[in-house]
Amino acid sequence: MSKPTYVINGFLDSGKTSFFRYTLAQPYFKAKGKTLLIACEDGEEAYGDGLLKDTNTVLITMEEEAEFTLEKLAALDREFDPERILIEYNGMWDFRNMKLPEVWHLEQQITMIDASSFQMYFTNMKSLLAEQIRNSELIMFNRCEEGLDLASYKRNVKAINQKAEIIFEDENGEVNVTLDEDLPFDVSADPIELSGYGFGMFYLDALDNLDRYEGKNVHFRGMVLKPRQFPKNRFVPGRMAMTCCAQDMQFLGFVTDYKGAYKLKDKEWVDVTARVGREYVKEYNGEGPVLAAISVEKCDAPENGVIDFSNPESN
Repeated sequence: MSKPTYVINGFLDSGKTSFFRYTLAQPYFKAKGKTLLIACEDGEEAYGDGLLKDTNTVLITMEEEAEFTLEKLAALDREFDPERILIEYNGMWDFRNMKLPEVWHLEQQITMIDASSFQMYFTNMKSLLAEQIRNSELIMFNRCEEGLDLASYKRNVKAINQKAEIIFEDENGEVNVTLDEDLPFDVSADPIELSGYGFGMFYLDALDNLDRYEGKNVHFRGMVLKPRQFPKNRFVPGRMAMTCCAQDMQFLGFVTDYKGAYKLKDKEWVDVTARVGREYVKEYNGEGPVLAAISVEKCDAPENGVIDFSNPESN
């Protein structure tokens, strides 16, 4: 029998315990059967005995990463036979080392971030933070105080995980974050000129705010990618992007319709002018930006063909 497992990660005092306490207290979570809650650090907040008893929850604390082994987790599963598992994972532990028993099905991964300390962690512990964020479905920034550059925080996270839902909260609830005010290109230009870093920011913003660009023209230089499953009149121009280190590279590009696409070769560089449209595309798992090429000309590779989101001035 598959057992749903919910993982919440984040650095110390990012709000992980508060989130799980709230979750356990909800009527919909007071389901039949036992809940196994594994806490991997001691924060300022604590789970009360009353809450644990009322929700039929067993709390196991692991203070050392060496304790968090597949064998230990399997033993806990045999001992308590839980219906569901909650894991409050230590943000200082390497998330890549996490291994779960076969019967534990990862249902959801959430990352909690204290907005007031995000910049410090992003600057000094980027690789650890990136592993927390990379596969999370939901990323929650709390303690969003006035004056924080939430727009840049959102861009930094989207550069690592484009599909995650990102929520910003202050003490009064959800905060709306827009990127209009500080995009590195002129949205009103025709065409919109996209440099290397500008193309990266356009890519991230267009996925979230397609209405801002639909019907407009863009101009950029990109590398050709021709997926085998694409028809002969379709290709993907884009650029490689680095979020935190050279080992963490990914290709960012847009599905583009062009009648001469069959003549293009993988990895050659082209100068593209295109109109931004909207279309259902399987690769997007829904509607997303699709470009209609106005002109595509072969060109030389740029001096720096890789977008470095961690250092915009280098692009």
